[in-house]
Amino acid sequence: MEKIRITLTGSLIAAKPNQKATAKTLGLRKIGDSTVQNKDASVLGKAKVLAHLIKVEDAE
Repeated sequence: MEKIRITLTGSLIAAKPNQKATAKTLGLRKIGDSTVQNKDASVLGKAKVLAHLIKVEDAE
């Protein structure tokens, strides 16, 4: 399965509660944290919620 790397680039301090919860489910806590996830519909939906706070790239 294809993998993507998600990196938190913005602060969660002023984020809405659902955005903070979504970041937590992806394993992102601090700016600069990154995780490698499977590229599937659920993860892409979570990335869409946090689109302004994260960077998504293909993992190798």
